[in-house]
Amino acid sequence: MKPACASCGLDYAFADAGDGPVVFVILIVGFIVVGAALWMEVNINPPLWVHFLLWIPLATVFSLVLMRMLKGILITLQFRNNARQGEIDRG
Repeated sequence: MKPACASCGLDYAFADAGDGPVVFVILIVGFIVVGAALWMEVNINPPLWVHFLLWIPLATVFSLVLMRMLKGILITLQFRNNARQGEIDRG
């Protein structure tokens, strides 16, 4: 990430999405790709090379697109909720 917003100058030092986006991407992409691959195997039964040519690039593209979106969403939620690492709201 850039150190600050180019439009408003917001300092992104607070932003730390950690491994959160990765977990969501694995669950979402895994559900879609594995479900579609199983459906295709049961209904169409293509050769193994068709699965490789179809599902590996699809999973890669989905992962890259979703990672950027989910990281942005989690950082936005951190800012909106004033979340800080290691702090708990006591009031």
